[in-house]
Amino acid sequence: MTTSQARERLLAAAVEQGMRGGIADLSLRELAATIGTSHRMLLYHFGSREGLLTAVARAVEDAQLAAVSEWGISSASASRLWQHFSDPQLWPAERLFFELYAHALLGRPGTEGFLDNAIEPWVTAITPAIAQEAALDDRTARAEARLAVAVTRGLLLDLLATGDRVAATEAFERYLHHVGPYVLAAGQPDQAGPPH
Repeated sequence: MTTSQARERLLAAAVEQGMRGGIADLSLRELAATIGTSHRMLLYHFGSREGLLTAVARAVEDAQLAAVSEWGISSASASRLWQHFSDPQLWPAERLFFELYAHALLGRPGTEGFLDNAIEPWVTAITPAIAQEAALDDRTARAEARLAVAVTRGLLLDLLATGDRVAATEAFERYLHHVGPYVLAAGQPDQAGPPH
């Protein structure tokens, strides 16, 4: 097995553990034991506990971006995307994301580059759909995309803090209602409501 294959195998195991039972509260030794390796191997491949957690968060974010790209981004899919992101099965990954966000803001070792990838890939992914649906210029569409990311992240943080999915979903639907006349003017809002 090559070094990159070994790293990918360890990363996949850490992602699986993170989604199954969380990893943010585990020491590097505990995490290594949980995924069947040694803490030395994790240090070799990821440099530090924070480096491993950052790699896990990036892997989860990449998977979420891929899902969003596959489903498409439109006024009709906004409620479906919120239902996906607010699903309790994703809460461990979202807790890890926000924990690492805080660590990166504090400049903790191993989180270098985390902030560079926290917002821009999402804005870049969302902008074309907003520009096309609402017939907006790129600058305005990018600003709307950044607002959408900020609102979604803020409501996810609210959801994790309160556990009140009904209230967070209602707030998200209110956000869609407020931006609908401007951003989603060219499309039709999802008349079916959120999926169950």
